[in-house]
Amino acid sequence: MDVARVLMVAPVRDIEAAVTWYERLLGRPADTRPMPSLADWHLTPGGWLQVFEDPEHAGTTLLNLEVPSLDKALSELNTRGLTTTPVQQGGKTTRIASLQDPDGNRVTLLENPVT
Repeated sequence: MDVARVLMVAPVRDIEAAVTWYERLLGRPADTRPMPSLADWHLTPGGWLQVFEDPEHAGTTLLNLEVPSLDKALSELNTRGLTTTPVQQGGKTTRIASLQDPDGNRVTLLENPVT
């Protein structure tokens, strides 16, 4: 099976409130708004984040975003008014911190340097 793209989907109750929050998280507007209930951010050539209005499933998603520098990412989030859990160690080299969107979807930032 060939896979061309991986999509993470965060179901939310209020698409406009969620788009505002994810814009703060990612530091930029959505790349596309293909329909009123959907916003896409193209994070990597093959990895997209979609925020989709689906009140029945809102708050049930776990999103993991690997970042090159967790400290830099946390500093950027702090300047945008977003705070995370304290940094935790995961395994020998992985560091993680997380936060929740307004609906309770958990976004975990992880730094996993190859050593």
